[in-house]
Amino acid sequence: MRKKILLLGSGELGKELIIAFQRLGQHTIAVDSYENAPAMQVAHEYEVINMLDGDSLDMIVNKHKPHYIVPEVESIRTEKFYQYEQDGLNVVPSAKAANFTMNRKAIRDLAAKELKIKTANYSYASTFSEFEEAISNCGIPCVVKPLMSSSGKGQSVIKNINDIQKAWDYALKGSRGDLMEVIVEEFISFDYEITLLTVTQENGETLFCAPIGHRQERGDYQESWQPIDMKEKHLLEAQEMARKVTKSLGGYGIWGVEFFVNKDGVYFSELSPRPHDTGMVTLANTQNFNQFELHARAILGIPISKIELLKNGASAVILANKENNNFPNFIGLKEAAKFKSSNYRIFGKPNSRPFRRMGVALSYGNEEVEELILRAKNIAKSIEVK
Repeated sequence: MRKKILLLGSGELGKELIIAFQRLGQHTIAVDSYENAPAMQVAHEYEVINMLDGDSLDMIVNKHKPHYIVPEVESIRTEKFYQYEQDGLNVVPSAKAANFTMNRKAIRDLAAKELKIKTANYSYASTFSEFEEAISNCGIPCVVKPLMSSSGKGQSVIKNINDIQKAWDYALKGSRGDLMEVIVEEFISFDYEITLLTVTQENGETLFCAPIGHRQERGDYQESWQPIDMKEKHLLEAQEMARKVTKSLGGYGIWGVEFFVNKDGVYFSELSPRPHDTGMVTLANTQNFNQFELHARAILGIPISKIELLKNGASAVILANKENNNFPNFIGLKEAAKFKSSNYRIFGKPNSRPFRRMGVALSYGNEEVEELILRAKNIAKSIEVK
């Protein structure tokens, strides 16, 4: 049956998800706060609203009467989702999951206090004096994040007392929505960090993609690769944590569950109830289904019997280095196409600013992931955003 999908948030991840839904014969409506967002360019219909305004959300839900409401960003008035669910609409993956994971406080307290999952020590702060107390509780170095943000915005590491004021200012500046509160976390000395893409199904078992490694800079992912080599006991530990937290939140779809790993084991970090930016490596056809296809199938109740890793892969972001408010041009696409076993995706964002993610370079094959990462980085470097 043809279903109507209302996508709240229309960035590059939403664009790929819209395409995945359309390949399954579904009707799509893309929503965001600005015109010409990437997903709007491929959706059947689109709406431009302030998604933090509950009345505006009610208006488009009543107008379109979607079968599924699919959040793709954090800055949404998610409290409305409980009413939509009571009205018989399907919120993906569930109203509880969307509410808990849009706010780092709710998801961290669920994991650490209710489910007893291992995390870094943490404290919250909504004033500067509380912030200083939280730092004292967690110690220096420590990590500071807005309670609500996306793509690493507002995140920083306090390495000495001179960093305290600027970390506070940066966190508030990077906060999305109207929640001016931060979380301060104990700094975990980790060997590596992973994203474990986890798929929950209505009529099937919970499945896991091969773990994805990634490197962060300025709080945002720069490269990701699949698979990352890790001890089996650590992988099983991460899978059990992911299974436990997704079961508690409920619903169906793909989840990006992030972990730190060191010699002492696995620490839960964060969770997103939707495709993950580091999971763009699956666009290199590393699996039988990429993360967007998995999400669409799980939402629609199409059974997924197995997720198979077919080849190694890597991704590297293509960043802008200047501001351009009139659909930037991309120089070097022909040169970038000369690399073997590779591809790239330009997201179609209508404007650019320094360090904004404008595309992704992909490489794949049977080589070691280190070689594939280098190839993806070289492809990304060969494309200039004008």
